Amino acid sequence: MRQSRLVSTTWREAPADAEAVSHQLMLRAGFIRQLAAGIYTYMPLGRRVLRKVEHIIRDEMDQTGAQELLMPAMQPAELWQESGRYSAYGPELIRFQDRHNREFALGPTHEEVITTLVRSEINSYRRLPVTLYQIQTKFRDERRPRFGLLRGREFLMKDAYSFDIDEEGLDQSYWAMYEAYKRIFSRCGLRFRAVEADAGTIGGEGGTHEFMALAEIGEDTIAVCTHCDYAANLEKADSGQPKHSPSILSEVPDIEKVHTPGIRTIDELTAFLNIRPDEMMKTLLLKADQKLVAVVLRGDHELNELKVKHALQASEITFAEPDEIRSASGVPVGFLGPVNLSVPLFVDRAAAEMATAVAGGNEADYHIRNVSPQRDLAGCTIGDFRNVTEGEPCPRCAEGSLTFHRGIETGHVFKLGTKYSEKLGAKFLNPSGQEQPFVMGCYGIGVSRILSAVVEQHYDESGIIWPEAIAPYHVHLIPISVKNEHQTGVARHLYEQLQKMGIDVLLDDRDERPGVKFKDADLIGIPVRVIIGKDAEQGTVEYTERRTLRKEAIRAEEALERIRQRFTLFSGNAN
Repeated sequence: MRQSRLVSTTWREAPADAEAVSHQLMLRAGFIRQLAAGIYTYMPLGRRVLRKVEHIIRDEMDQTGAQELLMPAMQPAELWQESGRYSAYGPELIRFQDRHNREFALGPTHEEVITTLVRSEINSYRRLPVTLYQIQTKFRDERRPRFGLLRGREFLMKDAYSFDIDEEGLDQSYWAMYEAYKRIFSRCGLRFRAVEADAGTIGGEGGTHEFMALAEIGEDTIAVCTHCDYAANLEKADSGQPKHSPSILSEVPDIEKVHTPGIRTIDELTAFLNIRPDEMMKTLLLKADQKLVAVVLRGDHELNELKVKHALQASEITFAEPDEIRSASGVPVGFLGPVNLSVPLFVDRAAAEMATAVAGGNEADYHIRNVSPQRDLAGCTIGDFRNVTEGEPCPRCAEGSLTFHRGIETGHVFKLGTKYSEKLGAKFLNPSGQEQPFVMGCYGIGVSRILSAVVEQHYDESGIIWPEAIAPYHVHLIPISVKNEHQTGVARHLYEQLQKMGIDVLLDDRDERPGVKFKDADLIGIPVRVIIGKDAEQGTVEYTERRTLRKEAIRAEEALERIRQRFTLFSGNAN
């Protein structure tokens, strides 16, 4: 490609509202352009990267035996109503009516559509197992689109669905896809971890893993063991914290009432009583599907709403409003305590193992000392209702401890079981001639999100540094002066030879100052740069790798041979 013809404009500055580095750099380098909040055009450079990512995904999917199809983006609302997700999915589902007032949704995912399709196409165990996948634009009405491609309202996704006879078959399909995902993200140049996760609105009763690209801009926190391969999303992570036996009741002093005027927060109370947060209990009043419950945590721990939601089998968990707290307990915010509270009480395991604690006194301007969970919270439900903390022991091995990292979710694999096949009546005849529901798995990759995740990991102060496998071009040819016949002659020769080899090459044939060309080259981030300058007449060029910016004067033919050996493997990926 000749750069003078490339539809791409570089910017020296990014818009002020571009917060993420990847968003800034891809805008500045001309890979994407914003049409509306969370909606982007992929410019020719960006589209080439997308196509190379798609090539890798298709290659690995096909190797697993998966078959590609393409399903409609418009989905009849009755399918979602049949599965029970039409209302449960929430406002992120984009709903609309056609001219006949029939309700539709723009697909954020395709479990209902694929299940209905397979229900009509496969009726015998002899045609199983089967895995089908597509690469397609998805739609979600995000409340707050941000970080460019990392959280958009329209995005490119690979979604795959497996159909098996039984759980054993699903297990094989699941782990085959798990391994394929590891290869995909490795080939794309990502540093990532596969972590245990929650199934969210996709649902299912089996296992699920997220593939998290490690990056500080990531919206997810993951807990990783320092010794073994344990890794989990914070909402799912458990702790190997050793259990402590509570003190014998006879050793516990009586409850003591303490006047704490105007003291409402943990920080204020620790300072007032000269105690540590881990010597306190905090009582949180929540609404689980509109029913009030109280959750008790140690003062230094944070609530995990997802764990509470699962423990209570609730569809929704929200915090009670101040007036609801006063109505339930008779006290204002800041003084609620667990003793004699007239709502169902759920005590986190770490709080239940405390010998004694300071807690709210259920009276304005008062707290109480010497609260004993064993003595004073009889009849409560004990469970895991908190986030783990960094440094806690690993739940899987005895040697490691948990460290925290930020991550960008780039892929997710689920064991759905029969959640959708039962609701949608998707059945096949088993070897005994009896009908039974398909056992399903679901596997997604955020294709467009990979671009941002890669850039978040591969950049410097000058611009992007694309990994070789997904770079828009492999070689950037830059003649210093397009008016110099020797330089343009060598550049044209290299360009033609590289094209014959099938190497992706961009020739900067613009009549621009060298400084402009070099800055644009740094920003765009093509792996190898060949500069044709004053020594072109002697057949010498400057060979530079974008990652190191180390320059080397070599013969033009040697540059061709180096490039041939390095990039022939990747030739044709964007075509």
